[in-house]
Amino acid sequence: MTALLEARDLVRVYQGRKGLFGAAAPVRAVDGISLTVNAGETLGIVGESGSGKSTLGRMLLGVDPAQGGQVLFKGQPMPAAATPEWRALRADMQMVYQDPLAALDRRLTIAAQIREPLEIHRTGTAADRTARVAQLMESVGLRADQADRYPHELSGGQRQRVVIARALATSPDLLVCDEPVSALDVSIQAQVVNLLRDLQAREGLGMVFISHDLKVVRNLCDRVAVMYLGRIVEEGPSERLFADPQHPYTRALISSVPEPGRALDSRVILQGEPPNPARRPRGCAFHPRCSLATDVCRDQVPQLARVAPGQTAACHHCPVTPDVRAA
Repeated sequence: MTALLEARDLVRVYQGRKGLFGAAAPVRAVDGISLTVNAGETLGIVGESGSGKSTLGRMLLGVDPAQGGQVLFKGQPMPAAATPEWRALRADMQMVYQDPLAALDRRLTIAAQIREPLEIHRTGTAADRTARVAQLMESVGLRADQADRYPHELSGGQRQRVVIARALATSPDLLVCDEPVSALDVSIQAQVVNLLRDLQAREGLGMVFISHDLKVVRNLCDRVAVMYLGRIVEEGPSERLFADPQHPYTRALISSVPEPGRALDSRVILQGEPPNPARRPRGCAFHPRCSLATDVCRDQVPQLARVAPGQTAACHHCPVTPDVRAA
């Protein structure tokens, strides 16, 4: 079966700021990432700030062009950004942004903004578009009397529903959600997550869900990829990864999630801050903060290897059995 979305060895390098002394160092925001998303599946991407999650999300949509590697959508290479072919593809792949107020035009009513993708892609007649807007508003839990309101007249949760409705207007096959609930309070977060789950089940969407909130990721995602300094260090089915994380960084992230009845002294506390991406440590980038680090970690970059069925990790100390490695 052909994957809905496939990324192969993606690389994105930014030129860093020039210091007071010396030349600017390049920053490898995304460094050789490969992943797949199938139709009807949700892939969660987690990691600390600065790990490259948002850059990866934009690259999957072709918004940020890859400087290395390739993105395939439905088995076909992603067209170059800003070309007519790429613009036509926007109807099939959409993004839900972190800040709904910044993503919306404050001068337009919410009905006009939900209708805009239909007009850009010339979908249906004027009457069809009006009916589609009403249907979308109802599907995301917005009232008909809110159609003529402006973004500043809505709550944060309502604005995020408008952004989701607009993203769904052209019935896309892929939705990339970049921290869609981080700016919302807990009760509204639950509403938006339940909305996304219901829409996915109804529409059969493939979804990439980028988030810091591991509780939301565990609740919503089928598979999870853990990023650290531009690379995936562990990937696997959500339940298996949360129940038995293999990479030391994944263990630290999961142990930070509060659980009733678990003692605080069982948490794994990472020492120090993430390294400067422009000065990536030699060998395993995580070794300066890892309690398991040895000489091999300081000298050699670990590659993703299978540690369980469907689960991979990039760590020299992960218990990879010979039969699994051979597979």
